[in-house]
Amino acid sequence: MEKSKNPVWVLAEHRDGKIDSISFQLIGQAKKLADESGASTEVFLLGDSIVHLAADLISAGADTVYLAESHCLSTYQADLYVNIISELAREQQPSIFLIGSTCMGRELAPLLAAKLETGLTAHCIDLALDENGILEQSIPAYGGLISIICPEKRPQMATIAKGVFPMPDLDNKRNGDIKTIHVPNDIQCRVKTLEILCKESKGVPLESASIVVAGGAGAVDTEGWNSIVELADTLEAALGCTRPVVDEGWSDLETMIGQSGKMVNPELYIGVGLSGELQHMVGIVGAKVMVAINNDAKSPVFDQVDCGVVDDCREFLPVLIKKIKEKKDQN
Repeated sequence: MEKSKNPVWVLAEHRDGKIDSISFQLIGQAKKLADESGASTEVFLLGDSIVHLAADLISAGADTVYLAESHCLSTYQADLYVNIISELAREQQPSIFLIGSTCMGRELAPLLAAKLETGLTAHCIDLALDENGILEQSIPAYGGLISIICPEKRPQMATIAKGVFPMPDLDNKRNGDIKTIHVPNDIQCRVKTLEILCKESKGVPLESASIVVAGGAGAVDTEGWNSIVELADTLEAALGCTRPVVDEGWSDLETMIGQSGKMVNPELYIGVGLSGELQHMVGIVGAKVMVAINNDAKSPVFDQVDCGVVDDCREFLPVLIKKIKEKKDQN
């Protein structure tokens, strides 16, 4: 493999004075890629009064943290982020740039790629260097996986969802550099944030749930979907879904699992009324036990789970829920 001294970059995200877990996961993968190519791992951190967060990034594997602090950065401003990051990227010439597939990352990554005149692969589920040191970026497509490369332009950019890569071991004794990026306080932005309203999440968070119940189009209607919701509530599980459920308006986008949704790593996963399409199944990372309920015995989902139930979920779920409640009452 051709050795490269060009650094591997990660954009760090933070919220409420803490680094988002996706950033730690990306740093862990960036360090792996950097070690293979003989490069350094560098992280970009933007915000206001955030210098204390740099040490956490170094603990996760960053060799250098580029710190951009300003009152102008107290809230996320896409055009300001793009200008600051792209200017330093032209100077430092990173080989790879990893960004979280978050609300911010999904907006910022394509803007940066356009500014830097390079390629971008969205929603990657794996990253690896080939024998020539080119980044192979794997995404689900056409019922399988395809690998995308950017052989000429730099940086090679990719967005990755939370949970695709594991959390790295944190080493508080690691040493790293913190380099301050000057940000003028009088920068004018095209968009100004007037207010941030936080929506209180309900139920068990998908990413950390030990039990996940996910429903698909096989629910047929709102009555069928409500039975899936009731099963999740009865099991005190997190509720997930596939894209068709969101399109029908039965559930929010925040509950979607898969390539363009969230990644889950539960002890128990129960898929109800879904066919097992790759775009959904890639969102289930290392589930210990997987169960499927589908009325089509030939559904591909049964090839991917540990236990299958062939039945109409609208008829089966009320019986299952009743049995679970009876068992709870006995205990």
